[in-house]
Amino acid sequence: MSERKEEILDDDEELQINEYRSKDDVLLKTHENINQDLCGEIEKLENGYVQLKLVTTHEMIADSKYLIHSGFIFSAADFAAMAAVNEKNVVLVASDCQFLSPVKFGDIVNFIAKVRHKEGRKRNIHVTGFVLDIKVFEGEFKTVVTERHVLKLKLSSEEDNEE
Repeated sequence: MSERKEEILDDDEELQINEYRSKDDVLLKTHENINQDLCGEIEKLENGYVQLKLVTTHEMIADSKYLIHSGFIFSAADFAAMAAVNEKNVVLVASDCQFLSPVKFGDIVNFIAKVRHKEGRKRNIHVTGFVLDIKVFEGEFKTVVTERHVLKLKLSSEEDNEE
């Protein structure tokens, strides 16, 4: 019979941990089920600001020269933008992006996303990506925060057909 070892915190230690979390941590409210191995791992999350790290993997390779497919770079930048907004029902509506330098297998791409403009439900986010000190990506992402999940919204064409 194996013994199970459990670490039990006393009430004071648990209270201190919860106080620390409530003061300093911003919890991710969106895209909580995303595969961070493919879309990047959040290293710093603040209101309107994110630092995200994408470690390129073998699954991302596009050719025999070990070029990383640009879709993975875009996906990480998009995830960084969504996390910077950090609203449960944020959706991408437009983007203007430049891929400035190739990324190869083994590179680590560090993204910074900052909310630049907020008007009603609209948010504009600027995202940059670097490998070491080389800028490899820059983009503007336009998002909208919806009242309900995008798949639960009634689209205008659906409403027209119901009349």
